Parts: sequence; structure tokens; C-alpha cells
Amino acid sequence: MKRFLPLLAAALALAASPFASAQQQAAYPSQPVKWIVPYVAGGGTDNLARALAEAMQPSLGQPLIIDNRPGASTNIGVSVLMQAKPDGYTIMQAENAALLFNEHMFAKLPYKPASDFTYIGTIGRFPVALVVHPDFPAKNVAEFVRYVKANPEKVSYASPGNGSPHHMAMELFKQKAGLSITHVPYKGAAPAMTDVMGGQVPTMMLDLASGLPIIKAGKVRVLAIALPQRASALPDVPTFMEAGFNDVNAYAFHGLIGPAGMPPDAVARINGELHKAMKTPKVAKLFAEFGFEPLPGTPQEFYGLSRAESERWGKIIQAAGVKLD
Repeated sequence: MKRFLPLLAAALALAASPFASAQQQAAYPSQPVKWIVPYVAGGGTDNLARALAEAMQPSLGQPLIIDNRPGASTNIGVSVLMQAKPDGYTIMQAENAALLFNEHMFAKLPYKPASDFTYIGTIGRFPVALVVHPDFPAKNVAEFVRYVKANPEKVSYASPGNGSPHHMAMELFKQKAGLSITHVPYKGAAPAMTDVMGGQVPTMMLDLASGLPIIKAGKVRVLAIALPQRASALPDVPTFMEAGFNDVNAYAFHGLIGPAGMPPDAVARINGELHKAMKTPKVAKLFAEFGFEPLPGTPQEFYGLSRAESERWGKIIQAAGVKLD
């Protein structure tokens, strides 16, 4: 009898393994999930993250705890993510800097977006728009281009910081229109907007998440939107394409990532809950208010879109000569 006991134990273990595996899958998440936001609290990215986390929590069954880690063109947030276990309990809301820009701007970047992230799911994109102070003489893109060319080196533009989507959107427009405009980087969208509203700096590319309220209040005048089609939040504002600049497409692109090697069941669960949250009335209303375009999709689609956009922006960044180290 004794010689059969090891065989019996092995058989029972083998029979139980699918059940144990199913239990493990069903158990995720069994503890709170940290959601890193690589920007300060109160901005467009932070507000979006908190709304999504709140909407995801009931069916996920665990809190999603927002952890703001701003700085270094989102590299501080990425470093926290890279140090975490790839167990599905630390994720990050990533956008252009981590996904598309930094690998072309930093000579010694301590991570590779193509291989060091688990791509969980695309969230969507914030359109950016060319805005000017209400007293600026140009009333449309053509007049803006004429004015800047007639006043070389005399026009400056604000941005939330070097390497931000706003910065690169203006650099793209400068390249396509042949303009010379001086960049004035700020530490965040709020101080940049304040100085444009106050007339200290006449213009900037502004994301609608931050700027829609001041646009609608008439505190800045919007000239064009940097998307292939008009934004639903500003249906009367023409696109750059309508103004004769076909390739000025720029936006703040958002998605959820984790450390490389996350369990597939955790990826699938968060992706599914993210898509459900994006359809809830509260989040859909926030998207509309922000002018945010949702782009739900699979992890594979997220990865493919990110890599294609990185290649496109790499050429633009190289031509602009933007370096952050």
C-alpha cells in the first residue's frame, strides 16, 4: 500500500491543478492595484485616471489607488513601474512621453518601450489645438502664418514642458509651415495657460482636457485643431488640414501599461474593466467635456499603434533637434 501512496498523491495533485489554476485566475485582483500617474494631481491626465479608476473599482472588486509621480518627462513614474513586480498590482497611465517621445529624446534611456512594458490597453487621445491670446492679430491659421513670418524671432509660444505633446505639436506645425517661433517651456499646463491668457506669451498648442473651459470662456481664441477631423467638443473649429496643412496631426495619446511579463489573466481583466468603464455615463460625459476621443482596443492593437506613432514622431523629433539629456 505504501508504494502506491506517492502515485496517489501525484494523481490527486494533477487532478487538482486545473482547479487551483482557475482559483488563482478568479482571485485576481486579491489586493488593491496601484495606478501610477506620472503627472501632478489635478491635471487632465490625473482627472482622467481618477474617473476611470472609480468606474472600474466596483466590478474589479478592489481599489485602484492613484499614485502621482511627476517629473523628468514621466521617467520618474516609469522608474517606479519598472521596479514593481510584474504581478498585475502596479500599472501606469502612459502617454506620448513614455510611449513615443522619450526613446528619441534621451540618449541614455533606462528602458525600451518596445520590450520593457506590458501593453494593457489603449484609453484614447486628447486633441490639441492652436490657441492665441484674444488680442493676437491673427484670426485664422493663414493669418497666423503670415504674421509670424513677417515678425521672425519675435513670436514665442508656451508649453507645459520640454518634450510634452504640446511642445512637439508646435514643432510639427513649425516644420510644416516653415515658421520660426521661440519655445517657452513651463512646469505644467496651468502656468502656461495663465501666461497665454495674461498675454505674457501670445500662443501655445493646448490640449482640450486642460483648455476647453478657457476656450469656451473666450479667454483664448482657438485657430485650429490638430486632428484629421473636427473635434466634437469644438465643431466650429477647423482642422489644420482644412487650413492647408495635411500632416499636422498631434494629440496626447493615453493607455495603460505594466512591467514586462504581467500575467495574461491580469492583462485581460484590466483591459476588459477599462473598456466597461469607458462606456459608463460618468466617464463618457467626462470624455465629451474634455474633447477626449476613446480608442478601446486589444493589447496587441495598443502595442502596434504605439510603435507606429513612435516611428512617425521619431522623424519629427530628429528634424526639430529636441534633446532632453
